[in-house]
Amino acid sequence: MNPRTHVVLGATGGVGSHLVDALTAAGHRVRAVSRTPPPPRPGVEHVQADLRNPAPLREAVAGAAVVFHAAQPPYTRWSDFPALTDGIAAATASAGARLVLVDNLYMYGPAAAPMTENLPYAATDTKGRIRAAMARSLLERHRTGDLDVVLGRAGDYYGPHGVNSVAGQTLFGTALTGAKATVIGSLDQPHSWSYLPDVAAALIRLADTPHAGGRAWHLPVAEPLTQRELITLVYQTAGHRPRMAALPGPVHRAIATFHPMLRELYGTRHQFTHSFTVDWSRYATEIGPFTPTPHADAVRATLDWFRSSSARHRTG
Repeated sequence: MNPRTHVVLGATGGVGSHLVDALTAAGHRVRAVSRTPPPPRPGVEHVQADLRNPAPLREAVAGAAVVFHAAQPPYTRWSDFPALTDGIAAATASAGARLVLVDNLYMYGPAAAPMTENLPYAATDTKGRIRAAMARSLLERHRTGDLDVVLGRAGDYYGPHGVNSVAGQTLFGTALTGAKATVIGSLDQPHSWSYLPDVAAALIRLADTPHAGGRAWHLPVAEPLTQRELITLVYQTAGHRPRMAALPGPVHRAIATFHPMLRELYGTRHQFTHSFTVDWSRYATEIGPFTPTPHADAVRATLDWFRSSSARHRTG
């Protein structure tokens, strides 16, 4: 088997889809693994597997040089995340491959911005504590020589295939209709937004950089935008007058008692009530220069995808 096989776990998700595309375009041998049947891509080996099951998981990563962990449970079932990640780490270690975790910024909690990789893990919410525990466990496995691992941390993302994020269907899909966008937190706090193709490209560079192992890296992002600025850009690019409203904290808390997704989002509400921006200078210095896609270009491409995706759904 080709020793440079790159395996993408969670290959149909937002980040996973772009990893498969970017790796294929770069000429790598790619194995795309997902629980549901993935869409066919020329030159890609497709594997359908339940990653919670050790046997098919080991088979899925066998012979890999790099395993990208872009899989995650449903947002309302993150209690399953540590066991899933432990299983992936064990299978990757057995394969002798490098594990690249698609990580986020939850573990820092309501930290002062801009956030650096040196911040303590101060999260008090459930999801933040889960991310912190997984990061500590993986980095400890690297320290003991059990696993070669790299953590790549992205912010809230948007982009083609990015349906389920806070800047996914609820923003871009709504903008195409001209209806009002409703967000949580403040409209006017600066926020770092990751563009999915940039996330994939930055992760691949980390995977191919030997000295990146055993560390967490903040992935490159364009300049911060407030939710008001992002919504305005999206709506104007879509050809509509910006319409938006922020969900007040007491209302959010009341609805969260019976709305599962809003209940989960309430724990990370601080990310939108305070400045939540990323310092990725360490990546630029130690991995190399990276030019993030300008928001105007990224928003245009994302709207084009949502527009065509909606058209396919209507005619399919």
